[in-house]
Amino acid sequence: MLHFRIIEYGSCDYQDMVALRDVILRKPLGLTFTPDYLQQEINDFLIGCYTKENGHDTEMLIGCCILSPVDESTIQLRQMAVDQAYQGRGIGSGIISFAEQQAVQNGFTTLMMHARKTALGFYEKLGYRIHGNEFTEVGIAHYEMMKAL
Repeated sequence: MLHFRIIEYGSCDYQDMVALRDVILRKPLGLTFTPDYLQQEINDFLIGCYTKENGHDTEMLIGCCILSPVDESTIQLRQMAVDQAYQGRGIGSGIISFAEQQAVQNGFTTLMMHARKTALGFYEKLGYRIHGNEFTEVGIAHYEMMKAL
């Protein structure tokens, strides 16, 4: 069973989140997180997806994302990651759904993101639309995508 919750910046859960993002998003590109980069997340909404494995009492972080306010009405989804062992099981869709609920509860009406080109189909299935032309970020092709909430 999946459980979604807000992660507190700087907590042990946050350290687990940074480690997951590092493995899924950074290391494959030969990148790392700097303390300055992570410091910018202090006022963001940090979202974790947890599951209990058979026979384990503690929950394990298997997916995450960050919501960063852009302005009064728009919030940006960033750093979406799902543990490779759990990909393809609908966990990403669950994280997006929880993130959208959090955005709406906090008064935002638009969710936008810089989506990797390889993930366009995933986000399009969830109602996101490409906004503008392809661009390069962290050395790979991205598109800005948006959805009215």
